[in-house]
Amino acid sequence: MPNTRLDEIDRKILAELQADGRMTNVELARRVGISAPPCLRRVRTLEESGFIRGYHADVDARELGFEVQVFAMVGLQSQAESDLSAFEARCRDWPLVRECHMLNGEVDFILKCVAPDLSTFQSFLTGELTAADNVASVKTSLVIRGAKDEPGVPFDILEDRLSRSA
Repeated sequence: MPNTRLDEIDRKILAELQADGRMTNVELARRVGISAPPCLRRVRTLEESGFIRGYHADVDARELGFEVQVFAMVGLQSQAESDLSAFEARCRDWPLVRECHMLNGEVDFILKCVAPDLSTFQSFLTGELTAADNVASVKTSLVIRGAKDEPGVPFDILEDRLSRSA
């Protein structure tokens, strides 16, 4: 199990920071029940080990003028590793693509894209995405509204699973 390197305090630290990454180290230490210096050491270890990849503000895309959110399902002509990696690299260069996930099944990749308006997305779709090397097909779905957008992982489920296996 991948979480065996983490003890209960580490998992509490991760859960608290996932809920509020801006809290002070003193507040974090109080919430997880340890003093501030060892809490800070643990946070730094979690960062260095890759459990914490960064800290980000949760911005409201629509408030910032990004009215269009689209999921694009992309099929490639070739699934050779070099072609998959080349497509992933290309996705990292496209600012409108906010997420890129390789899938198994009929679709090779799903992309989450945001744009200020439909014409900007359409220009990206026809000028960049469908024109990219190795792209065989693209199917898009425009998001009407979001019902849930929860970052991170459900720590309560992890804790329940760990307590059952102990």
